[in-house]
Amino acid sequence: MNSSFQIFLIISAVSVIFGFLGLILAIIAMARLKKIKNEMEILFSGKDATNLESILFEHSKELKLLDKEIQELFEISNRIHSLALRSVHKVGIVRFNPFKDIGGDQSFALALLDGKDSGLVISSLHTREGTRIYSKPVSKGIAEKYTLTEEEEKAIKEAMTIRPSKV
Repeated sequence: MNSSFQIFLIISAVSVIFGFLGLILAIIAMARLKKIKNEMEILFSGKDATNLESILFEHSKELKLLDKEIQELFEISNRIHSLALRSVHKVGIVRFNPFKDIGGDQSFALALLDGKDSGLVISSLHTREGTRIYSKPVSKGIAEKYTLTEEEEKAIKEAMTIRPSKV
């Protein structure tokens, strides 16, 4: 055989191989195209492109409204949390008798504290002549201005041991 015929055979064989590979790739591409076409028919079944566009637009508007409502709820939640920290969370009461030898435990010290252990302590001293009521401010579990009695300190400690439940 002559060399030009061998080159012709090699080129023909390579061409057949490339042709066969091209045919296989074309079949694969056609199968994928058919699959995509079927998926598109399912997606657009009963809808036209403009209808689908309007549906997507409406959903986008609804999502924006929902996002705005979520932000408003978040702000309301923060305000409620801030307000809750300033409300009475913890209460401690100690009853006592200021006169050890006579009477009963008619007097009391009442601590009313917020989430940061601040608030006030109210003391009531009961005697035969009458009842006297005193209040003292408390900041972070400590009296701000006035000296506390032993009973008032006990009431504050009792209140501070209460941990508010987490909801």
